[in-house]
Amino acid sequence: MTEVALPLRPQDEVLCRRCEVHCEKIVYPSACLERSCPFVYAYEEHGHTFMGCMQKVFEAEIDVDMMSSIERRLDGFGAVRATKRPLPMCRSEVDSCYEHRSGELGCINPEFKELPAGSPTFRVIARLSD
Repeated sequence: MTEVALPLRPQDEVLCRRCEVHCEKIVYPSACLERSCPFVYAYEEHGHTFMGCMQKVFEAEIDVDMMSSIERRLDGFGAVRATKRPLPMCRSEVDSCYEHRSGELGCINPEFKELPAGSPTFRVIARLSD
């Protein structure tokens, strides 16, 4: 295995391939709607409403009706891969593949698993609707 230098701020990365275990940060788009995230946008096209993230924490644009119907199931809609560092208000996790490949010493990049903590520096005080 080739040695790779660790970045200055590994917690800002969204993918880690520094060892045989592959890790990536994931976010739950349904939590964006539940938490009334101010960075959610929506638009209508072909008779469907799609939502996405203005900050591009995730790049997928998701059909809101389909997501809502899947959320009613036991396992829910699930997560999508983060394309930027999750924000403090994001419901996020680190997903690891091939954990059985982990070495004796464990993770060689433990800072990668640090997720944003705390609360946002602003508060939504009104919700406008049509």
